[in-house]
Amino acid sequence: MPKAARISRSIPVSSASEDKESDSSQLVTVALFSGIGLLISLVAVILGIQGVWF
Repeated sequence: MPKAARISRSIPVSSASEDKESDSSQLVTVALFSGIGLLISLVAVILGIQGVWF
């Protein structure tokens, strides 16, 4: 009968404050990217630029 080998790896544990900082940093990046895209789209609509959408 074959025997299965168990391989375990230790996972480093980070503090909760580091996770929150990382999450908020990613949220800020996404918010900035979305805001810039929204601003560009709004300006294009207001100025009546038509060739951009197709």
